[in-house]
Amino acid sequence: MVTKRVSTITTKRKTATAGKLAGDPDMRRRLIAAEAYFLAERRGFAPGNELADWVAAEAEVDSRFKHLG
Repeated sequence: MVTKRVSTITTKRKTATAGKLAGDPDMRRRLIAAEAYFLAERRGFAPGNELADWVAAEAEVDSRFKHLG
């Protein structure tokens, strides 16, 4: 479900490339924030895992854009 929501976000940005993502840190941050939110939502927003959510979200977003370069 999280992957589907992030896919929707990234599909809307299909014209983005890895270079543009690297050149637009705000876009990368927004995508990571959205992914981290969905991860937190999936675990019921239980406190104490915010950093783990963010790190997992970074990895997911970066892996999605890695093949575009």
